[in-house]
Amino acid sequence: MVGKRRAEMMEETRAKLVRAARKAFAEQGYAAASMDELTATVGLTRGALYHNFGDKRGLLLAVVNQIDGEMAAQARAVGARAGNAWEGLLAEGIAYIEMALEPEVQRIVLLDGPAFLGDPSLWPSQNNCLQETRRTVERLVAQGIVKPVDPEAAARLLNGAALNAALWVAASPNPQEVLAKAVEAFRCLAGGLLKP
Repeated sequence: MVGKRRAEMMEETRAKLVRAARKAFAEQGYAAASMDELTATVGLTRGALYHNFGDKRGLLLAVVNQIDGEMAAQARAVGARAGNAWEGLLAEGIAYIEMALEPEVQRIVLLDGPAFLGDPSLWPSQNNCLQETRRTVERLVAQGIVKPVDPEAAARLLNGAALNAALWVAASPNPQEVLAKAVEAFRCLAGGLLKP
């Protein structure tokens, strides 16, 4: 019973820190966010942050994983509403690119994330998306909709194209204009996988 309560308290502490960090990173950016101010807003100490996340970078990773998970769920929901599996795959990729217009996603995941956490393709959350895309491509190949290509290679290229398009949109001084170009090019690239 005591162990369960302790685990619940630790999870509550982690959730408070992630919530506060998410707000601070979105408003101020990762580099400018003060860990003393962040922990004070939720009535905790820096020790709680270090105990739960190791350091500020570990906290950023937790925030990025949370947002990236939400992005993946949102993209899947968009894909599920499409007319068929192929359109669903395209819709998921395009939805991911479009999320680059959301200020929180743009700043935390697409600008600060790569700057402070490194290559996004190596993040655990990106690997989850990759595996889902691979399974979809496998189904499309089996159904004869997509050319008989290696599903992992196709999934990596599709996910890479969507991620790089989103990074381009996020860093652009004209994101709306770049978004239209990125979506059009993504559709053309992905269309090359279709069986004639």
